[in-house]
Amino acid sequence: MSTEQPVQETQAGSEFERESVPSHSLLGFKSFVGMYAGEHTAGTELMIGPLFVAAGVSAFDVVVGLLVGNALAVMSWVFMCAPIATRARLTLYYQLEKICGRNLVTLYNLANGVMFCFLAGAMVTVSATALGVWFDFEMPALTDRYPNSVGWVVAVLFVGILISVVAAYGYKTVAKIANIAAPWMVLVFIAFGLVSLRQFIDATGTKVSSMSDLWALANTHIWKGGEPLPGQVKFTFWHVTFFAWFCNMAMHIGMSDLSVLRFAKKSWMAIAAGTGMYLGHFLAWLAASILYAYQLHQTPDNTKVLPGPLAFGAAGWTGLVCVIIAGWTTANPTIYRAGLAFQAIVPKVSRYKVTLITGLIATLAGAFPAIAMKLLDFVALYGLILMPMGAVIFVDFWLIKKFGLRSYYAEVSGTSFNWAAGLAWFVTLSICTILTQMKAITTWLASNLVISESTAQWLVDHLSVQIFFVSLPGWFVAAILYIVISKIYQKNIRPKLG
Repeated sequence: MSTEQPVQETQAGSEFERESVPSHSLLGFKSFVGMYAGEHTAGTELMIGPLFVAAGVSAFDVVVGLLVGNALAVMSWVFMCAPIATRARLTLYYQLEKICGRNLVTLYNLANGVMFCFLAGAMVTVSATALGVWFDFEMPALTDRYPNSVGWVVAVLFVGILISVVAAYGYKTVAKIANIAAPWMVLVFIAFGLVSLRQFIDATGTKVSSMSDLWALANTHIWKGGEPLPGQVKFTFWHVTFFAWFCNMAMHIGMSDLSVLRFAKKSWMAIAAGTGMYLGHFLAWLAASILYAYQLHQTPDNTKVLPGPLAFGAAGWTGLVCVIIAGWTTANPTIYRAGLAFQAIVPKVSRYKVTLITGLIATLAGAFPAIAMKLLDFVALYGLILMPMGAVIFVDFWLIKKFGLRSYYAEVSGTSFNWAAGLAWFVTLSICTILTQMKAITTWLASNLVISESTAQWLVDHLSVQIFFVSLPGWFVAAILYIVISKIYQKNIRPKLG
């Protein structure tokens, strides 16, 4: 039997949640090409792409920044996540249980699963905006927090239930759906960019007969490099690069895709992530930017970002179908991952049932547009929260033995809470939170006369770090903390192992 096809497992619906994936269930390169292309060429690209225009980025910064940042993301999958995934072939959650202990990993799985639910809910929200155009019911704007019509709630429930059923059938079904949908979606996203670019040329009367003419149009009308819209942070080359690299930090450096890549025959197959990065996080983001820039060109006061109407304006009904399916293919693997996280907490309940319940939670979250409205902040925060445990896994798998320490310490020692891993996680998150919230913290301290205003300003100028940049140094902080605390914990606090 070909390993590309679903196989009969010893238990119906088994996804090998607490064992290594056997060789007869490994998947080839094609499965991962479709999954990554489908997951990262999503309806949410129509929300993320406009960010660059709103942030006043220049054409050079956005194009080159995305090229570099996405390359770094692919390398993170290939060189950090995949080698561990294809050697251990364990889910993220079971591998963490061996390292951290049952009680600590339960806290992690709960936080991880809940955040995956919210992320999937945002995808459901995006798909529902397309149904709103199609069936002409009242939709909430991205400035709204609560659902505002029965039609909206029904649309979210319909999309969310379909997504949940597909995710519940397991990774092979998720990959099959993505393989079918991804090629078509990519073509439609390219069409978004070409159509809106043609509209720009006609509206501005610009003559475009060469690449230099096209580049001039991009600099003068699309990514103009001016001041950002009110309330937006000014983006530079480094903002774009780090955003592209770390918007999926939870998946690669945070090691969440251990659960997916454990099915890969070879670790190099993680290069399939490049289909998602350069079709989704490059072409689709640029196309969405052009759509939004044209909207601003036509109506400068219309700064709303609604994926459904944006897609409909460029590609009509085809655009709406693309947004629905793109949100679907992104939410599928997200709910699948969330189901694995919750199933690790209640291993006696089948993954199928847990995933269905998880999907319903995500669907309810999707009914609240406030989650999608804060999607960029949420993605950055989510990656930051998972990043320290990714460093713990990396160190435990590759480095810990070089320091005379035991890997999988919770498993070999019988502890239910590995304080070395726990403190590395908690302390790193505390440091990163303080750095990103330095302005708010010092403002409060100064207003309560704890420190002077000049001291507060000095701390903000020298120690404040935007959330886009804090995760990279944070990874090294977590890695060093895990090694140092493990030396103390394994040698002195817990009994030595034979």
